[in-house]
Amino acid sequence: MTKHLFLFAALLCLAGCQPPASIKSDPPSNAEDPFLWLEDVEGEAAIDWVKERNQRSLAVIESHPKFAPLYENNKAIYNSQDRIPYVTQMNGYLYNFWRDETHVRGIYRRTTMASYKQAEPEWETVLDVDALAEADGENWVYKGMSCRYPAYDRCLVNLSRGGADATVVKEFDLNQQAFVEDGFYLPESKSALAWVDMDTLMVGTDFGPDSLTDSGYPKITKLWQRGTNLAAAKTVFTGEQADVGVYPAVLHDGDESYRFIIQADTFYTRNWFVLNAQDQPQLLALPKDIGFSGLINGQAIFELKSDWQPKDHPFTQGSLLAIDFSDFLAGDQNFTLLMEPDDKTSISAVTTTQSKVLINTLQDVSSVIYQKSYQAGQWQSQRLDLPQFGSMSVSGSSDQNDEVFINYSNFLTPSTLYHYNAQTGDSEAIKSLPAWFDAADLTVEQYFMTADDGVQVPYYVVKRKDLVLDGNNPTLLYGYGGFEVSMRPNYSATVGTNWLQDGGVYVVANIRGGGEYGPDWHQAALKENRHVAFNDFIGVAEDLIARNITSPAHLGIYGGSNGGLLVGAVFTMRPDLFNAVICAVPLLDMKRYNQLLAGASWMGEYGNPDIPEEWAYIKTYSPYHNLQADQQYPKVFFTTSTRDDRVHPGHARKMAARMEAMGHAYYYYENIEGGHGGASNNNQSAYLRALMYSYLWLQLGGDQ
Repeated sequence: MTKHLFLFAALLCLAGCQPPASIKSDPPSNAEDPFLWLEDVEGEAAIDWVKERNQRSLAVIESHPKFAPLYENNKAIYNSQDRIPYVTQMNGYLYNFWRDETHVRGIYRRTTMASYKQAEPEWETVLDVDALAEADGENWVYKGMSCRYPAYDRCLVNLSRGGADATVVKEFDLNQQAFVEDGFYLPESKSALAWVDMDTLMVGTDFGPDSLTDSGYPKITKLWQRGTNLAAAKTVFTGEQADVGVYPAVLHDGDESYRFIIQADTFYTRNWFVLNAQDQPQLLALPKDIGFSGLINGQAIFELKSDWQPKDHPFTQGSLLAIDFSDFLAGDQNFTLLMEPDDKTSISAVTTTQSKVLINTLQDVSSVIYQKSYQAGQWQSQRLDLPQFGSMSVSGSSDQNDEVFINYSNFLTPSTLYHYNAQTGDSEAIKSLPAWFDAADLTVEQYFMTADDGVQVPYYVVKRKDLVLDGNNPTLLYGYGGFEVSMRPNYSATVGTNWLQDGGVYVVANIRGGGEYGPDWHQAALKENRHVAFNDFIGVAEDLIARNITSPAHLGIYGGSNGGLLVGAVFTMRPDLFNAVICAVPLLDMKRYNQLLAGASWMGEYGNPDIPEEWAYIKTYSPYHNLQADQQYPKVFFTTSTRDDRVHPGHARKMAARMEAMGHAYYYYENIEGGHGGASNNNQSAYLRALMYSYLWLQLGGDQ
């Protein structure tokens, strides 16, 4: 359990640029949309449509000679006992959630540190989700639990039906390993909760009419006492209807605890309130886009998303600041600069232990970790001696000690988990993945594409060392380009076995819209500048072709969620560049995205299509509206999930239906469950990956 708060972050033109040449006319109005009926998620007609398209597409893809062996290979990977069991720390135990072929829905289990360091730890099962699902007659998908600090004796377990974001919340006794009879319980909703003490919760949920925002998240926070009616609980904060959501949080620093209300008015801006002894919210004097990274030894840590000058000292965008929190609450603005990244560096994550702060940075998209400690009124700093030129993540930290786990990998190096003692500086590699594919003949190269505005955009290419640059190599280009999410070099057993080992080339593009170079890299592609991300992606594709690594006939692209919007926009803008497109759980109808499920929460990223001035730029890339009957498109593979309650499956359904009406061929697969990840268990994940890579080999050629 860490002390840092959850940061609200779950897709080359400048303002006023001309629309792409492929756009010939304004899109139809909503009244002219003949496929609105496909937005009826579980409507009989819509489900019949889905089943027919599934059957038609799967008959082709599953018949590809690679599908069956890939599916078996992927099941072996996803269910392997050799996977690293990543853990969280709570009160002397290490906890892990585990799925395999025996535990399809999964088990929540625990062990000790000494046992965990052994090759075969001794695990004690705490909660068996398969057994629970059978007993309850529900298709439960485990979505995590929140346990009471510092005793970690009671937990709030989140259970989803079929993988949706909305969950049922049940109170669980961690010591007795049983659900609490007549304990805290919330019916299915996108709830937000925090423990105050054994008998008190801060809770936001669906309280009834006018209790949810337009985005479908809580608008109201209440203090709920054990044994009382939730409807009668004391309201401590009410947000606005247009807010993304209102979220409670309790932050601990030793024996001190603070109750927060986070009013997210957009995806990237929020008001921070702390509740006083009378349960009244006090607004913190902070920029609305600041990140609150944690409390440690009385010091509050903040990350700037834009330049800021509190008092008379200016700080630059991307900097990490600290201040005595008690003094800050009293009005002090004397912040200390902890880190100021340069133009090649960004802060990707901040983690606190009992007495240390670990700052995970990206330097030209490779991880470097620094450690800070606050002693005798001064901050001390050091760089951790860990492997370079890869991706690292810090996990399993605790408020009760200085021990953490650091995972390292790169495209060709299987994940290695280090146990690191931040107090002593000692580290040891304790677990690692097996090599799922032979990387001896592979190499990784980083290239930089020069965008039209002169910006250097990096991308990684993973390929055979003896690759012949003749333009005939099947190549998969992956990207995301949104929400300040960084695409880092990570080991993927399925990419290796499904693609690389048979001669495929794998490319990851670090385009603008992501967070690879800090907040400015992200903000460069917001709203009216969205074409920056799309043009960066197109530029990387063109660069691959110019280097003769591949050609349009052998180039495929893949993106999910916001990345689904990315590839959807790009294939409608430049269909000549690609012969395969995997468009997964995508946003595609950008006229209605803000009216579907959680879509309204993303208007800070894309803009509001209900405002004419903003629709004027959104419509220039909305994939659903830029399809043309007289254009030739690659045979796109759309994937989505009926149970995705974050990005509406209607996006993929309607896009496919419109292509079909125009006479364009496509493939379609909608999992009837699975949530936003597209799959709710390991076998479903293995199946989906087998479909994707079989499709790629079908479209892009190579060894059949």
